[in-house]
Amino acid sequence: MQRYRCKNCGYVYQNKRRVSDDKLWQKYVYGKQTYNQLAECEGQSRSTIQRRLDSVMIKSNDQQDISGKAIILMDTTYFRRTFGLMIWRDWISKKNLLRKYVEYETIEAYKNGIKHLQRLGCQIVGIVCDGRRGLLGGFPGIPTQMCQFHQVQIVTRYITSRPKLEAGKELKELVKKLVQTDKASFTAWLNRWYDKWSIFLREKSFNPLTEKSIYTHRRLRSAYQSLRRNLPYLFTYEEYFDLGIPNTTNGLEGTFADLKNKLRVHNGLNQKRKMKMIDTLIFD
Repeated sequence: MQRYRCKNCGYVYQNKRRVSDDKLWQKYVYGKQTYNQLAECEGQSRSTIQRRLDSVMIKSNDQQDISGKAIILMDTTYFRRTFGLMIWRDWISKKNLLRKYVEYETIEAYKNGIKHLQRLGCQIVGIVCDGRRGLLGGFPGIPTQMCQFHQVQIVTRYITSRPKLEAGKELKELVKKLVQTDKASFTAWLNRWYDKWSIFLREKSFNPLTEKSIYTHRRLRSAYQSLRRNLPYLFTYEEYFDLGIPNTTNGLEGTFADLKNKLRVHNGLNQKRKMKMIDTLIFD
């Protein structure tokens, strides 16, 4: 029996060099083989390899059993400005249950995803999401946790990673403790910070062009108000400890990072082929 070992991937061919189209797709996605490398492996032209890969049908996730309890992590990542991937992932089973390709995030899309999962029999006992207005408090009867790392990022966007004001520096140090503390402690620290800087936050400046007064430290005020507004949802996991709700969407962020690392090997894919590869990776 004639055998041939590919010098690119180590795959051992028996009798003939060609493998099935499904196997070829697996080598392309998981083996990180390029079109040219696969062409050399198969002894075929690059265009033939491309046609074979395009012919592979990806199994739909519509038939998977999603009945039972689930804690849904949901978020969106972008591959281009108008090409985003929204995912609903179950923290308990560690499976991606649903995905939607979007041009931009909307509250309606997130809510429709939750409703769709419920119609399929998914018993959602908790949700973890970012602090987008309309999501927090938008699911009556379902405990909703705001991702604490998203909250840290919101505050950082307002005061920057290197705040110049002393009040900003103290708020930055306070927010760094968010993911490591409990609600009572964090609330007490936030109250003390506000008591110390409340007069400073109320300072106003006069704009001679508009002849109106505006708050001098608007971005610092916005950072504080964001924390105060989202505080009821930052420690939901603590209130429903028995459910095992995580305090961040890190389980989903890892999925996004892995996707982008694998897609980076195949730079230049058109959107249709990129979506096909994404579906393979997230529903495997």
